[in-house]
Amino acid sequence: MTREFRKDIRGRGASSNTPNRFDSLHFEAEPQDFDNYLEEEKPRLQTQVLKDSSRAVLTKNDSPDIGFTYSVNPYRGCEHGCIYCYARPTHEYLGMSAGLDFESKIMVKENAPELLEEALMKKSWDPQVIMMSGVTDCYQPLEREYKLTRGCLEVLNKFKNPAAIITKNHLVTRDLDIFQEMAKYQGIVVTISITSLDADLISSLEPRTSRPAARLRAIEELAKAGIPVGVNVAPVILGLTDHEMPAILKAAADAGATSAGYTMLRLPHAVSPLFEEWLEVHRPLRKSKVIEAVKNVRDGKMYRSDFNTRMTGTGARAEQLAQVFEVYSRKYKLNLKNWRLSAAHFKRPPTAKEIAAKAQLSFNLD
Repeated sequence: MTREFRKDIRGRGASSNTPNRFDSLHFEAEPQDFDNYLEEEKPRLQTQVLKDSSRAVLTKNDSPDIGFTYSVNPYRGCEHGCIYCYARPTHEYLGMSAGLDFESKIMVKENAPELLEEALMKKSWDPQVIMMSGVTDCYQPLEREYKLTRGCLEVLNKFKNPAAIITKNHLVTRDLDIFQEMAKYQGIVVTISITSLDADLISSLEPRTSRPAARLRAIEELAKAGIPVGVNVAPVILGLTDHEMPAILKAAADAGATSAGYTMLRLPHAVSPLFEEWLEVHRPLRKSKVIEAVKNVRDGKMYRSDFNTRMTGTGARAEQLAQVFEVYSRKYKLNLKNWRLSAAHFKRPPTAKEIAAKAQLSFNLD
């Protein structure tokens, strides 16, 4: 599709479907096809729910710069529609696009809680922290209906297996009752991700996430309930949101956050052209400035995948940002306490066979 026809699609982060890097054929609309193309776009405004028949729910991570080994992702694809989402290219493995498909065609693991319980019952499971939202947000809008994240939390609480959650949705407060139970055995930490305090910017950058004020309310509600809660300033978009870091840290600390982190914008594979397209549609006057800044901390490229630097970037500007984070984290008394999760209380419930055997033994003794 030619540049002059790029457009804002209300409620979506992407304005088009990028070519799938694994497919040899891709339809690119021409100007004369534009009227028909608009008709073809209409179904993309509606979210399609597709069944995910995966036989496992635990995903193992082997990236050394990510602080967890296992994660649970009940949903593949994310209706939040964050244009910069590093998970977008995962949809290409499903034969779909990282663009509109990623945020409108959501794969749902309807039996995620059952699969999780099955995994934790195995003797081979070494009790450890499980990350919820390791790839896509476990509290995206579909969770209101499907309640798969809540079901998984109920399983984790049953086994007393610790979990960490990161989300952009106020919906996380729905599960305060489970979090309070888990907090009794150091079993839960929640992180709220905030990119910007500008609601207007968020409406196009992260169209179906909770607005900044609602995320701050989530931090406040979690903190008041005694749940360890932190903020992640992420992603930091140089030339667009980086100036907001001090304000975000202050607002989160005032709401009750006790820990903080940040992540530099990452644009792997198809995410880079999607993000450039977003700039062209929503912030055309800032496009060149932002792209120049992105390349400035990526050795002149839009993205570098080096494990040691992909989260923080390199160079003077990246170092300056790190210093700003450190200064304001100290100023607002963040990261003074280390919330440690513990798997010491993990316990598998007895199986039906074990219960029957115990009952038989009791009967024989009687």
